[in-house]
Amino acid sequence: METRKVQVTGGSTYTVSLPKDWATENGVSSGTTVEFHAEGDLLLVTPQRENERTEGSLNISDLDGEQELRRAVMTMYVSGFDVINLTTDRMTAEQRRTIRDATQGLVGLEVIEEMPDKMVLQDLLDSSELSIGNAITRMQLVALTMLEDAVEALITDDDELAQDVIERDDDVDRLWYMTSRVFRTVLRNPTAANEIGYTRETCFDFQSSARQLERIADHATKIAKLALEVEEIPENATEPLRELRTEAARVPDTAMNALLADDSEEAVELASEARAHIEVIDELVREVDKEIHDFDPQLAQVLGLVIDSLSRTADYGTNIAESALQKAAPRP
Repeated sequence: METRKVQVTGGSTYTVSLPKDWATENGVSSGTTVEFHAEGDLLLVTPQRENERTEGSLNISDLDGEQELRRAVMTMYVSGFDVINLTTDRMTAEQRRTIRDATQGLVGLEVIEEMPDKMVLQDLLDSSELSIGNAITRMQLVALTMLEDAVEALITDDDELAQDVIERDDDVDRLWYMTSRVFRTVLRNPTAANEIGYTRETCFDFQSSARQLERIADHATKIAKLALEVEEIPENATEPLRELRTEAARVPDTAMNALLADDSEEAVELASEARAHIEVIDELVREVDKEIHDFDPQLAQVLGLVIDSLSRTADYGTNIAESALQKAAPRP
C-alpha cells in the first residue's frame, strides 16, 4: 500500500499525486483524462477509455464435444467479453449449430460474423440496459411458477404441463447467466455500477440470490421429470403435497420480498419471517413422509425425491433471507 499527502493548490483545489508504477501500467501520462467514481468514503480512479467494449478470442480446436463448446461460449459471455472470437482451423457445421444454439440461450448475444475458420459473437446490449433487479424479480416469478406447475403436473398426471415446466428452465438459466455477467462487470468496471444504479455490494447480494432461484428452478425441473415417470398418485397424498409445495415456496417468496425492500426494518422483519417458517416445512415433511410410507416402494421412492426437492426449495429461500439481512445491515 502506498500513501500520498493531500495538498491544496490555488487556495481551494485539493490535489494528490498518482503512483508512477500504476500510471505506467495503465497508460496514464501527462494530459490523460481519468474518471473518478465515489462509493461512500471510497474514491476509485480509472483511465478514461474511448472504446469500453472488451474483446476476447478463444481457440476451440481442442474442445471435445458439444457440451464443452457450449460451456466455452457461456464462460466467455459471463466473464464479460463484449466481442467473442471463436477460432479453429476449419469450423464444422456441427460446431456452428452448437455455437448458434448456445448464443440463443444468452441475453443480448448475437452471431455477427461467420468465416470458414472463425465465428464472431457480440453482446448488443450495454450495461445501462441490463437491470439486474428486474432479472432476479423475473427469476423469482418463473422459478416459483415452475415449482407450482411441476407439483400440479405430478398430482394430475399432466405430462404436457410437466414438459412445459422443463422447457421453462431455459428462461431461468438465461437470466442467471445475464445476472452473473452483470455482477462480474461491475466488479471490474465501476462505471458499469453507476450505470446500473446499484452498488457493488447490492449486486453481490442479487447475484447470490439469483443462484438460489436458479437452483429452485432446477428442482422444479427435477419434479417435472419425475412426474413423467409415474402415473396419477394416490388421492390421500395429493393435498399434503400441495400444502408442502405452498409452504415451501412461501420461504423464498418472502425472502425475495425482503431482499427487494427499500426499508431496512421491513427487510429484517420479512427475512426473519422467512427463516422462522422453515420449522413449518420440517413438520410438513415428516407428515408427508408418513403418508407415503405404505405406498408401492417405487412410487414411495419417487415421492421421496419430490419431498426432498421441496424441502431444499425452502432451504434455498433461507439463503436468500440471509442475503437480505446482510443487505439491510448497517455498513461499517
